[in-house]
Amino acid sequence: MRKRTTPKVFANAKELRRNLTPAEIKLKTHLRAHRMADIHFRSQHAIGHYVVDFCAPRKKIIIELDGSQHLEQEAYDQERTAFLESKGYRVLRFWNHEVMNDIESVLGVIWDVLK
Repeated sequence: MRKRTTPKVFANAKELRRNLTPAEIKLKTHLRAHRMADIHFRSQHAIGHYVVDFCAPRKKIIIELDGSQHLEQEAYDQERTAFLESKGYRVLRFWNHEVMNDIESVLGVIWDVLK
């Protein structure tokens, strides 16, 4: 067992990496292409009982992409964000449509946080 989570959560993260959403694929492509100041982002990264969409562990930054299902799970998302922040992470949230339709603005926000 690894320190930051359980084998079950690691297995879930591995499965999620195989089935990225179109928005996750698009953002991953841009994060890898630009290398965001040599910051490495991991996709579907397990932390505690959660699997986050993207994480830059050395910078303690998490990027979450939200689809329409997140409108109905606001309390869960708040609990999740509070847990991640308690571990020292800064959580950035973007809607899928922002990534799909205005990727440059999304990358600009991420870049500003990395500076």
